[in-house]
Amino acid sequence: MESFRKIVGKSNVLTEYEDRYCYAYDATAIGDRLYLPDAVILPETTEQISKILKTANENKIPIVVRGAGTNLVGGCLPLKGGMVLHLSKMNKIINVDKNNLQCVVQPGVTVEKVQQEVQKRDLFYPPDPASLRVSTIGGSIAQSSGGPRGFKYGTTKDYVLALEAVLPDGAIIKTGGKTAKNVTGYNLTQLLTGSEGTLAVITEATLRLIPEPEERKVLLACFESIEMAAEAVTGMIYAGITPSTLDLMDKNTMQTIEKFHKTGLPTDMEAVLVLEADGFKESVEKQAEQIIKICKELGAKNIRSSQNQQEADEIWFARRSAFGAVSRLRPNVLTEDAVVPRDKVPDMVKEIRRIADKYSLTVCIMGHIGDGNIHPNFSLDLRDKDEAERFKKAADELFDAALSLGGTLSGEHGIGAEKLPYMKKALDKRSLELMKSIKSAFDPDNILNPGKVV
Repeated sequence: MESFRKIVGKSNVLTEYEDRYCYAYDATAIGDRLYLPDAVILPETTEQISKILKTANENKIPIVVRGAGTNLVGGCLPLKGGMVLHLSKMNKIINVDKNNLQCVVQPGVTVEKVQQEVQKRDLFYPPDPASLRVSTIGGSIAQSSGGPRGFKYGTTKDYVLALEAVLPDGAIIKTGGKTAKNVTGYNLTQLLTGSEGTLAVITEATLRLIPEPEERKVLLACFESIEMAAEAVTGMIYAGITPSTLDLMDKNTMQTIEKFHKTGLPTDMEAVLVLEADGFKESVEKQAEQIIKICKELGAKNIRSSQNQQEADEIWFARRSAFGAVSRLRPNVLTEDAVVPRDKVPDMVKEIRRIADKYSLTVCIMGHIGDGNIHPNFSLDLRDKDEAERFKKAADELFDAALSLGGTLSGEHGIGAEKLPYMKKALDKRSLELMKSIKSAFDPDNILNPGKVV
């Protein structure tokens, strides 16, 4: 431990039980399981991280990199003990380059802070994970996080131009570059994006930006069935409309939100679409008119359209309140992250409800219907061993259903430790072997986030 103190200073190495206990969990609901790290290290520079990893690698000490800990698949859990590398002190925005539409940031800065800073220069960083107020850029890149805007703008992987990273042996590498086009060799930037801290420690990122949209309008449309809502989405796509957001909430979700905070959601409807149109003012008005027309033609019973920022914020508050509201029903919430082709969303919702009924579980369904990313939130008590076992069986069937519908295990939360058992179902044997060989090439002694992804 003394060698790490010499690198970062005594105050940046936490060894007291109370300090370590805070890092034995992330946002994943894991019941009474405890994964206590041996120490928590708070580096402040890339050079310090290089020395830390070199020392850890020489002594075969596991290293788990952590941002805000909002991970939902056990990605930040120190399964093998060792050191948690907390990057909260590396939280600077190094520069914003308006001419080249990019910015350079450290991994500990929050997504919201980046968005706010670039907005001052009329620029826009679109990725918006639900936890953006606390979610860090480093964690967002490690998970290749998404969010509601993925339908139009893509996800984090589409905005990472270059990375500075430290390999397990302490070597510092730079991937990508500052140019919009770059096909020089293998795309290591994209390989590290979404690698969940298993290949290298990201210490700096160059992010792509776009011009800030002139206008935004948020709409909320209510339907008597999930199928009708899905048909409305298809109708918009056929009409050439690309809303920046196409989100879905089911009846259970709306009722739960209204139970704890009155937001004006219709609790008697089976589904609601939360949509956002953005762009030039004239274009946004035209998009909104077309969206309203299509929704009405396809059975929408009630449509709200924001007339100002306050009304837009109210609709978004209702949508972003979903997880918090569900978490108040029972001690634990397990949020899954299945993805299916867009036209299979109604089938997937039916399967989720069938599975929940079969195992007597409470589920509230929401998600990004525009890209087929469905989030069933299961509310339960993991201290109840029978209920925990029923959920495990339900999860098995849920992922089988997603795969059978042509989908996959995750759209934005990643694999971590919790979804690792399902990887053999989702990928063929040779693909898994190739992933393991990549892990071995980067991290032959398996010190970085062991027990995750592969």
